[in-house]
Amino acid sequence: MDKRILRISLTAALAGFLFGFDTVVISGANQPIKELWGTNWFLGDSIFTFHGIFIMSMALWGTVLGSLIGGVPCDKYGRKKTLFWIGVLYLASAVGSAIAPEPFSFSFFRFIGGVGVGASSVAAPIYISEISSPDNRGRLTAMYQFNIVFGILIAFISNYLIGIVFSYEVAWRWMLGIEGLPALIYIVLVLKIPNSPRWLLMKGKDDLTAERALLSLGLSKENAIERLKDIKQSLERSVTIKTEKLFSGNYSKPLFLAFLLAFFNQLSGINFVLYYAPEILERAGLASGESLFSSISIGVINLIFTFVGIALIDRLGRKQLMYLGSIGYILSLAMVGWCFYTGASSILLLTFILIFIASHAIGQGAVIWVFISEIFPNKVRAYGQSWGTGTHWVFAALITLLTPTFLDSEIGIFNDNPWPIFIFFSVMMVLQLLFVIFIMPETKGVSLEDLAKRMSKR
Repeated sequence: MDKRILRISLTAALAGFLFGFDTVVISGANQPIKELWGTNWFLGDSIFTFHGIFIMSMALWGTVLGSLIGGVPCDKYGRKKTLFWIGVLYLASAVGSAIAPEPFSFSFFRFIGGVGVGASSVAAPIYISEISSPDNRGRLTAMYQFNIVFGILIAFISNYLIGIVFSYEVAWRWMLGIEGLPALIYIVLVLKIPNSPRWLLMKGKDDLTAERALLSLGLSKENAIERLKDIKQSLERSVTIKTEKLFSGNYSKPLFLAFLLAFFNQLSGINFVLYYAPEILERAGLASGESLFSSISIGVINLIFTFVGIALIDRLGRKQLMYLGSIGYILSLAMVGWCFYTGASSILLLTFILIFIASHAIGQGAVIWVFISEIFPNKVRAYGQSWGTGTHWVFAALITLLTPTFLDSEIGIFNDNPWPIFIFFSVMMVLQLLFVIFIMPETKGVSLEDLAKRMSKR
């Protein structure tokens, strides 16, 4: 693999680092904000708490918006410019959240960061998939997921260290504000990457501009000309179709696949575990400091098995990784539920949570951004990615919104014990396994242009 395309892909994938950091850093601020600002009160007679809606899930509602509209700037202004402005949103969110004087301004800046997360989950995988080849597309695009989990690990470590250095009352502000440093570095780096050659041709730029972009990716003159020819032929075929709208009916297959994959991703409970890791571990019997430290083990396992997923995704394929992940999900989630139900030791519960994290990293975590970014044709890829990531983030927001209620509920089977939540997630993963067996196609080693033919009704 040419060092240039690796470097360029890593730069774009740094949006994933900020994604992972921003997503998980709130876990360290969860309890302090709840206590210092007194946000854990119910809204009227509803089942929703102010803390759940405005503190914990507000960023996810921003993520929903960012993912749903992220395809527009990607298509109109290009993948590169969109990635740059995503960095600006991350920077504004980090600084604003850190200095927020009260819950409402805090929620606004978390929302801004969420928009950046959602838009990055559209722009970065698209950009990387479009500059890569069929042989390395899985590994390069999966680097976005690697950076997500690396950001998660660094956020857990950062929260732990800051919690030691600073007082309880101000530590959470430093936890959130420190994100501004990598955001600034990312903004500078992304200015140096080229535009996507496929986007340049799609927008009617001349062949020479697109060829230069391909050459800057490390392709030889001969390979660049051949790739240019394939992309132009694909675009010319799509021009002959009367309508190229995403919901015209021509793309019902990739729409269906993207929806189900994203739906099951969140119904695994992965965001629930990451967002509430310290609180979940405290309920298992660990002290506050121990739970923050144990959260680091979640980040380490996530990172290690993401490496495994990246190494295997272009060898075994997307579908085989989903088989492995689904089986691991089912067993580990069922056992976490059993541990909570029986009051098993905190070490045993943490072990099964780590198996759950490993299953996610090698399966859905490695596959989702790759698979969704490659199943839509060039003309509608940006909007198709928005559809898939939008589905992902809508369910992520709903789960993050609802689970605080169940964590603190003493009603019915919950009785202040979260075991039914994990059993529910385990059952949903049985359905995911059936989806993988009977519906999900394999996409490894196939060019984006050939995949477009397979996925279209035409």
